[in-house]
Amino acid sequence: MALLFTLLLATNASASGVVVVPVANMFSQASAETDVVSQAIYGISVTAVEASGDWVKVETPDKYQGWMRSTDLLLLPAGSKAYASEGRVVQIQSLMANLYREPDVTRHAPVLTLPFETRLEVASEPAEEGGRWIEVRLPDQRTAWIHRGDVVFEAPPLNIKQTIEFAKRFIGLTYLWGGTSTFGFDCSGLTQMLMRRRGILMPRDADQQAAWPGLAEVKRGKPRAGDLLYFGPSTEKITHTGMFIGHGRFIHDTTYGHPGVQISRLKDKHWKQLLVAVRRLK
Repeated sequence: MALLFTLLLATNASASGVVVVPVANMFSQASAETDVVSQAIYGISVTAVEASGDWVKVETPDKYQGWMRSTDLLLLPAGSKAYASEGRVVQIQSLMANLYREPDVTRHAPVLTLPFETRLEVASEPAEEGGRWIEVRLPDQRTAWIHRGDVVFEAPPLNIKQTIEFAKRFIGLTYLWGGTSTFGFDCSGLTQMLMRRRGILMPRDADQQAAWPGLAEVKRGKPRAGDLLYFGPSTEKITHTGMFIGHGRFIHDTTYGHPGVQISRLKDKHWKQLLVAVRRLK
């Protein structure tokens, strides 16, 4: 697969791929011995930037780049539409969901377990058995079955109050450096996802978010529910982020105390001394 990307890039042709593993790690270099900088979930289309050996450097829809194993990708034919970008599409609303080879949970093991937000093309919507199952078409043209209760056909943007209640669904999920899915978020992966649910595509990393022109600067002592908080030694070195939910509390994904999504208080000494910026959606 990497050779195909290499050949296309060598001829200055555009090369795109779709992620075909539940969550694909993106590394800082073309080696699994380097750090994970981000992730891309199943069905996401990426643009190839460079190829080396069994690795492809890709750019995700949020303009973030990293190296991915070529086996995590399926090369898209030139001129083809991005997977699940048109037609009848469902999006996983459960924290994770199983896909089966038939509409039954008992006969075989799942063929895939996919995270929240995964988009899938609909192949059919049988009415039998109360319409509990939906057949989906995967990027490699195989089909599988997913329970209707795990998906939604439309996920309209949330307002601030709805976003705060929605964020609490993730309390207890483990922390994962570079994580962008319900298999594990990092701090900025969580806030980026929460802003996506408000209909906003925001940069990936905390320092990039704090500097993003789509957010307005707010006085540190005047946060409102829904504002994003940024922490670190200084505004030039931001290392953490979370979302203010009101009454002096914020929700975030951290390794402080215990690793995972949790609610903390801004007046706690640890966080009070590290808060360096507050931002509000313009």
